[in-house]
Amino acid sequence: MNKAMGKLAAVLFLLVVLSAGEAAESKRTVVEYWHPNAEAQGGLVVAELVADFNSRSKTTEVRERFIPDMYKGVMQNLQAEAAAGKAPAIVQIGWAFLDYFSNNFIYTNPQTVIDKYFPEDATFIADNFLPNITALSTGGNGDLLGLPYSLSSPVLYLNRDMLRAAGLPENGPDTWESLREFASIIKERTGKYGLYVQEPADSWAQQAIVESAGGKFITFENGRARASFASDEGIRAFGVYADMVLKDKSALHITWDEGVQSFIDGNVGMLYTTIARRASIQKGAKFDVGAVGSPAWQGHTKKLPAGGCFLAITARSDEEKKSAWEFMRFLYSVESVAAWTKGTGYVPPREGVADAPNGLKSFLAENRMMEAATTQMPYVARWASFPGDAGLQAEQALLDMRDVILGGSESARDAMTRTQDEINQLLQ
Repeated sequence: MNKAMGKLAAVLFLLVVLSAGEAAESKRTVVEYWHPNAEAQGGLVVAELVADFNSRSKTTEVRERFIPDMYKGVMQNLQAEAAAGKAPAIVQIGWAFLDYFSNNFIYTNPQTVIDKYFPEDATFIADNFLPNITALSTGGNGDLLGLPYSLSSPVLYLNRDMLRAAGLPENGPDTWESLREFASIIKERTGKYGLYVQEPADSWAQQAIVESAGGKFITFENGRARASFASDEGIRAFGVYADMVLKDKSALHITWDEGVQSFIDGNVGMLYTTIARRASIQKGAKFDVGAVGSPAWQGHTKKLPAGGCFLAITARSDEEKKSAWEFMRFLYSVESVAAWTKGTGYVPPREGVADAPNGLKSFLAENRMMEAATTQMPYVARWASFPGDAGLQAEQALLDMRDVILGGSESARDAMTRTQDEINQLLQ
């Protein structure tokens, strides 16, 4: 009887302890974090970071939710949630959707949350982010929509063995003019192609080429967006790129995956694509592979559109907003940013990560190609985002323009002028 009573007391005690734990757990604010990171594209790191945060926080529990179909899928799901009067607390927003997001969804400037609830973090953003980086996630009205999180920029990968075989410097060219010469020499002396420029379902790399030459993809007149890429500078830059494909026969015009694989297989000497491809290129290449920063055009300062996303606070209640910043503050710690970079290949958006012993110091020493992107952060600018319902149509028009120019159907001048007029008609 005493033994039975003892066991009963032990069970009751355990139930009390568990209930107390559940009660303490229930006091934590539960928030959702939306992202498009599949398992092979950073999803494992997301899960690790969320678990680490949840094990530390006494006030917040984060539940991550994977949204398929990348940032487009995130926007579609966010739209459905908003229609139902609901919203997650933190969302990854792709750069190409910045204007659409700011015009159609409820968000809170992170500095507003900091000023109201976290005075100890008053200068966190100013202390840790370069002005040109925070400008990436600033809306047309000057309001900070969120904070940059995933950052990528285009770099030039090099097959150094092929460059040496062609009698060229193994560190590659530093201007687009010399890059064209390098590509032609590679073609002539090795029979291989000299260059491939990425061609995914966006005009990201082409914007870098045009704007680094002094052109602008988009300008604003009296607050209205206007396509402006068909300037003399833009036409010249795109024309040189097209000449490499059509006249010199030294550059390839194929799909992105095919182009990257051709480089990895040793059939292309130079590859112009995102730093986020570093890990797969470094792993797959069986030759001396390197990477250098994006080339400039003679007489111009390079300007590189940022790829990736920013983190926005879409929480509705004050408690969720507080929890959102608590989690974001954790994600932007040196250790968390370092983990994100190692797991994805994205460049750290904040200062102080590259040189910190608890950051990326040893990782960068072992992965020298990352320097190509980390050293060109001062040249990173906003990805051109055409506003309103015309945005998706404008992007498709740019893809069609790229294909007719590189396919030889139209000259750069004719195709760019016609497409610019078409997009501006859409924007009226």
